[in-house]
Amino acid sequence: MEYHNPVLLTETVDGLNIKPDGVYVDVTFGGGGHSKEILRRLGPNGKLFAFDQDKDALQNTIDDARFTLINENFRFLKRFLRFYGAKEVDGILADFGVSSHQFDVAERGFSTRFEADLDMRMNQDNKLSAYHVINKYDEAQIADVLLQYGELRQAPAMARKIVEERTQETIKSSAQLKEVLKAFVKHKNENKVLAQIYQAIRIEVNQEIEVLKEFLLQAPEVLKTDGRLCCISYHSLEDRLVKRFIRNGLFEGEPERDVFGNFEVPLKKVGGLIVPSKTEVKQNSRARSAKLRIAKKL
Repeated sequence: MEYHNPVLLTETVDGLNIKPDGVYVDVTFGGGGHSKEILRRLGPNGKLFAFDQDKDALQNTIDDARFTLINENFRFLKRFLRFYGAKEVDGILADFGVSSHQFDVAERGFSTRFEADLDMRMNQDNKLSAYHVINKYDEAQIADVLLQYGELRQAPAMARKIVEERTQETIKSSAQLKEVLKAFVKHKNENKVLAQIYQAIRIEVNQEIEVLKEFLLQAPEVLKTDGRLCCISYHSLEDRLVKRFIRNGLFEGEPERDVFGNFEVPLKKVGGLIVPSKTEVKQNSRARSAKLRIAKKL
């Protein structure tokens, strides 16, 4: 089985503007596709650090003296780079998608295709799982998760139904959850709505929005001047945060301006939005919603 087919491989690594003796970070190692391409372009004195909190990804580690794989969440980017003696780096790559491996291993519970326990943890040591969200959160909390992260208009009614049903029987599996919510999932848009429901729960379980914000705030602090940041997003929640942070250094609101109307930002965008070619989408359907944004440290 292919662990993960890297999305926008050439475009993303090109965006890093690799220096042969530079220091780079791949914060979402997965199957190692992006990392291998970075190493291919690095010289003997270059260095690559990679992060992945999923223990399954450790089996893909690369036997290369220039490479270090850190089994941690990339929300701890600054801390672990300092631990390994890398205070500043020349480029950072982040692919925020769930890996093909995580989708394809049924028992992980990420995919709508399989019957599985409610899990969805990227780090299998974490206590919070999809089971906890569905069975322990109160109605308002569940509605908030489905509305915020799934952008589901029927979120309040869905949450009410979940809470009603779990008083009769604990909801332990994806099949049970689908049965509970079947009234909200019409056949013509079944896959789309289920994907939104799963996305919402997964984002909550893994604190993906909070992690993304923490990461983006740290990225300019560890990048050298003119260092590059390449981010691949897969849904509008992520992409909006990346776009806004690159544009004005904030996630919401507007930056303070001086008397001339100017404001300072840590990053500057490089080029425009990049999306996969029709050929890539045909070869890898999971690339279809990918959006790449590139920035450099000012």
